Amino acid sequence: MLLRLLLIWTLNSLALFAVASLVPGIHVTGFLAAFIAAFVLGFVNTLIRPIFLILTLPVTIITLGLFIFVINGLMFWFAGSILSGFTVDGFWHGVMGAVLYSIFTWALNSAAAQLLGKK
Repeated sequence: MLLRLLLIWTLNSLALFAVASLVPGIHVTGFLAAFIAAFVLGFVNTLIRPIFLILTLPVTIITLGLFIFVINGLMFWFAGSILSGFTVDGFWHGVMGAVLYSIFTWALNSAAAQLLGKK
């Protein structure tokens, strides 16, 4: 269980490096910074994001779910503002980074689950 958690955490760090190399407004200074940022992003998405989703539910329903992109971008931007080795230059960079980060982490975690034999 702990090994699986460390593997997912490492894969999320690699996904963050990939996002930083593709989006010009996102910067990661090193692997340790990416590792810490992946932890903070997981923490923010686990604890803070659900509160925002509930509070903005009417707006999310009116926009047919598109407001979730705004929430994800804000969470990504927030994580970049509180860490020193991981920075996000602006809101739209945060939205693009959050979308790419979600895609990359999903793909890497799915590949890892297939290799480990768990779905």
